[in-house]
Parts: sequence; structure tokens; C-alpha cells
Amino acid sequence: MNKLGNLFQAAYIGFAVLFLYQAIVNWGVPGGKSYLYLGIAAVAIFKFFFNRKYRKRFESHYKKREEEKEKQS
Repeated sequence: MNKLGNLFQAAYIGFAVLFLYQAIVNWGVPGGKSYLYLGIAAVAIFKFFFNRKYRKRFESHYKKREEEKEKQS
């Protein structure tokens, strides 16, 4: 699960970089979608930090749970 979580974190950062690039390229184009791209990049960055926080929280929870099981055995 940890490897999969890291993969998704890298994907969110990759999408954020991609959409920031698109926003910069289309900034001066009339009728461009620069603000849409900036919004999507902001959501991707938010999801990166949100998922990282909760993934670490779940990992620490499962680690504590395993330690409690070992103490009981």
C-alpha cells in the first residue's frame, strides 16, 4: 500500500506541473483556459498534501495496532 500511495503522490505532482505548464503556455491566448488549468493544478497540489497527511496517519495507526497485537501475544 505504501508503494501505491507514493505512486499516486507522484502522479498528483506530475499533473500539477503539467497543468501549470499549460497555464503558462496559454496565458496570453484569447479565449485560453489558463484559469481553468491553474485551478486544476491547485486542486492537484491540495490532493497531494491531503493524501500524504492521511496516508501517514493511517500508517501510524496500523503500526500502533500491530505493536499492540505483538504485546498481547
